[in-house]
Amino acid sequence: MFNPAEPVFFWHPDYVPAMGKHHPVIDPARLTEVGRFANTTQKEMDAVLDAAIDAQRDWKRLDAKSRATILHRIANRIEATDMRRCAELMSREMGKPYPEAIGEVANCAGAFRYFAEMARDEAGKVAGTTQAGSFQYARYEPLGISVHIMPFNFPILLMCWTVAASLAAGNGCIIKPAPATTLSTLEFMQVFEPLPPALLACLPGGTELGEALIASPKTHAVAFTGSVAAGKAVAMAAAGQMKPAVIEAGGSDPMIITANAPLDVAAAGAVTAAFHMSGQVCTSAERFFVVESVHDIFVEKFAAQAKRLRIGNGLSKAEIGPLVSEAARNKVIRLVEDAKASGATVVIGGKIPESEPVGWFYEPTILTGCTPDMAIMQEECFGPVAAIMKVKDFDEAIESANDSEFGLGASVFTTSLEEAMEAADRLESGMVWVNNPLIDNDALPFGGWKKSGLGRELSRLGLDAFRRSKMVIIDHKPEIQGWWYPYPDEWFYESEGRKHA
Repeated sequence: MFNPAEPVFFWHPDYVPAMGKHHPVIDPARLTEVGRFANTTQKEMDAVLDAAIDAQRDWKRLDAKSRATILHRIANRIEATDMRRCAELMSREMGKPYPEAIGEVANCAGAFRYFAEMARDEAGKVAGTTQAGSFQYARYEPLGISVHIMPFNFPILLMCWTVAASLAAGNGCIIKPAPATTLSTLEFMQVFEPLPPALLACLPGGTELGEALIASPKTHAVAFTGSVAAGKAVAMAAAGQMKPAVIEAGGSDPMIITANAPLDVAAAGAVTAAFHMSGQVCTSAERFFVVESVHDIFVEKFAAQAKRLRIGNGLSKAEIGPLVSEAARNKVIRLVEDAKASGATVVIGGKIPESEPVGWFYEPTILTGCTPDMAIMQEECFGPVAAIMKVKDFDEAIESANDSEFGLGASVFTTSLEEAMEAADRLESGMVWVNNPLIDNDALPFGGWKKSGLGRELSRLGLDAFRRSKMVIIDHKPEIQGWWYPYPDEWFYESEGRKHA
């Protein structure tokens, strides 16, 4: 049981806080209970934060090389640990197909290695001096304790992106996992054993815990991934405390199929971009804009590829698992039915699969005849639905893709270099993929424009999100400066016998 006097640096799956209300985790494929966790109480949270603050004081004093060495040990642990139990828990908690779950948890080491070396290589800037004999530079320092509020869809990978950056910058970290993926997150915490005790903690809980962590004067920065509505609330709460926040708030990404698209490749890529993890990916392609000269043949090839997908629970041989909850599926049903009522045609899918009567499953769905006024073209669906709109040409495709309050990512399929370059220049999104959607890179910034978020994860920008700058001026030869008080009389302005400062 929890002893406030001896807070632990991570919460092990077998560990249950003494006072928090127990919360069941339900398998969305079978609707059976996977396990339980206890919500963190205010008293437990405060004790963990106090311990993290003490640990962070020592952590920030470590030289960059020593911190980097420890982060590399974490990467080694990730690579050496048998992640099958963690992946199985994730599949059972939120329905992700097992190959995707094991791939996620086994491939997080790169972020720790990247940020370990980035922080070691670059910790400030020496500026050209404005005054002879003066050494003028900027140095970067940690913020303190960062709060990481995680989503259910990539609970481990996205946590590692921001935690690796924050630790590399010299901070302590408090992780609040999504309730739907708390068990797998707790299981993963064992990889952080190389860290000093109490520097990192994983606190289970819901919205109230997240709000308390942001409001606490013991925390100093926030990283959040989730819906636009929740992202706005987090951003406002953080701003109210004058805390920097990195917000990744999802989107409704467009995919453009131009007249010059390699249609076989585009159809295969579209299946992954639209239906990967049942469409529950922030960068899923949801809105398709297909040039009319290739529209019919693309739809035919797209549907043929989509029909090959298998539906089933995450631990079976299936690409399409359940949606995370009944509410998530109800939203998908609402958007599809609204589109149908407004004139859209269902090419495939559009219903609950007969083969999976239990669980929150929905068939991969392709809609044609969609128009900009339909709700499915305006809202984030976050389900296995591709809404296709026929457009006249490339220019109309770009304009239609940009006609959205979202701006996370955008994809284009084309063999025209001109179109590829034009798309990269004109699309209003934080990321653009040409002929290969959904790719990320530790060394490149991940994040969106418009309502899709604030700040960036990964790259140098992802590191800067968790550190602050300090300007330093050192005159190594102290001497009285000519511009110091008092001013010489001749510096003052004289007019009509009067002196004016």
